Amino acid sequence: EAVGTGVSLMVAAVPEGLPALATLAQVAAARRLADRHALVRNPRAIEALGRVEQVCFDKTGTLTEGTLALVAVSDGRTDEPLDALAPRRRAVLALAAQATPPANGNGTHAHATDRAVAEAAASLGLRRPARWRVSAELPFESRRGLHAVLGVQARGATVVVKGAPEAVLARCTAWQQARSVVPFGPEEARQVEDHVHRLARRGLRVLAVADADVAEGARLQDTGDLPDLVLRGFVALADPVRPSAVDAVATLQGAGVHLAMITGDHPSTAEAVAAELGMLNGGRVLTGADLEALDDDELDGVIADAAVFARVTPRQKVRIVEGYQRIGKAVAMTGDGANDAAAIRLADAGIALGGGGTDAARAAADVIVVDDRIETIVDAVIEGRAMWESVRGAVAILVGGNLGELGFTLAGTALGASAPLNPRQLLLVNLLTDMAPALAIALREPADRSPEALLHAGPDASLGLALTRDILVRAGATASGATGAWAFARLTGTPTRARTVGLVALVGTQLGQTVVAGGPSPMVLGATALSTAVLVAVVQTPGISQFFGCRPMGPVGWATAASAATAATAGSIVVPWAA
Repeated sequence: EAVGTGVSLMVAAVPEGLPALATLAQVAAARRLADRHALVRNPRAIEALGRVEQVCFDKTGTLTEGTLALVAVSDGRTDEPLDALAPRRRAVLALAAQATPPANGNGTHAHATDRAVAEAAASLGLRRPARWRVSAELPFESRRGLHAVLGVQARGATVVVKGAPEAVLARCTAWQQARSVVPFGPEEARQVEDHVHRLARRGLRVLAVADADVAEGARLQDTGDLPDLVLRGFVALADPVRPSAVDAVATLQGAGVHLAMITGDHPSTAEAVAAELGMLNGGRVLTGADLEALDDDELDGVIADAAVFARVTPRQKVRIVEGYQRIGKAVAMTGDGANDAAAIRLADAGIALGGGGTDAARAAADVIVVDDRIETIVDAVIEGRAMWESVRGAVAILVGGNLGELGFTLAGTALGASAPLNPRQLLLVNLLTDMAPALAIALREPADRSPEALLHAGPDASLGLALTRDILVRAGATASGATGAWAFARLTGTPTRARTVGLVALVGTQLGQTVVAGGPSPMVLGATALSTAVLVAVVQTPGISQFFGCRPMGPVGWATAASAATAATAGSIVVPWAA
């Protein structure tokens, strides 16, 4: 008898299905996201998305449309729109096109900025000089910040440069004015930098354009080979903010998710776009140069207050993700370029845009947003947090139910000197309450609640005190319902009948609470109905009933068990509200 009681206690105490439930909940969430055009390559990323406290957005193509268009050309003092360019500014655009690599064999450019410059020049009928022949080229790289071309034309060899203003201006010693070329000294540099800032504060991406005549036979293998340049002007490109990005940013921020924009653009450009999106909120703007000046400890002290990271390299993107992780943040990194791939791979949840993204970004990502919509990224975070709520419900069913079974076993043993249920009956209870019902709770779609409410259902809200409360309420209701029914039946009938009534009440109480937790979910209702039908068949079928140590019951026995289960389930609803 003692051995049987011990086995009963062990059977009642072990929540066998926990690992499988967590895995299946992630798979179910991944399938739902697939219906929303998000391909989950690693189902475990769903759990990470539910924990995310920090989302790092690559700007271009994620927060913006990714459709760069050249909208203005400047001589360093004033700018004019593309459709109203004076001859001098047309010459600046023609030079920018000269510094642009030709399209690939399929007619596309590797960089969106090159495409925008080439299309703008073509729209005005601007062409490269006659007999222009490229002899060497320095392709754009983040560490260089510019693209340079060495070519030969009728009047001799020329180097033409297009790139980030700070990279190009640092190599300029002269500036093309209206009628002459003047020295480019500190005062001229200040004037030009102020002009660049004014353009950037309009949210425009600004590229400087410069050139220099060189001797025949000059070489161009690295930036050290560049001569002193003459500043010719600037081209400004616009990349509109996605219309849906403002709402997506507000939704995530409303759920307590901290957002940061990471971009290679000018700090003023990035700051203007962040302000338009509502991401700035008094946060700091850090540049790649700032990051280089900070060691890891110093970065950890300021990174939580940063809203924008501008002029950063791929290596610095990785360092930013590492910094957030060091201060205890679960990080999601979004992007679409090859320069985002390393940071995407390192993040707790890496998200790549699939439609216009690179193969490198997609290969590194846990989640691929096929439709390139930022709302889908929000959906992924919502699904991750909702998964934690589903897991909380399933864990409460398993652990709370098993604790209730344990409480019933202990109470029955104390009152009757032997365990009220035998090991076979407890296995049957676990089969009926832990398998289909708990699985249904874990696999169901999120409850019919607003996205904002679901976003607040992450691990902090779903675990801890909330989970403990659910477990204790379920355990108390399960134990009290089963014990009450068993005790009443024991006073009015045989031990076998009392054991059967207690078994039915134990299962009924847990199934009732499962229905309450699952709401109107067809999956939950179907699983509960299936378990109920199996219970009735086992109890009422001679032979099978005796195998489990039960006996078929009449109306009074079923009414006793049903009344106790209903009362206990009602109590599980009232008690949390009363508390």
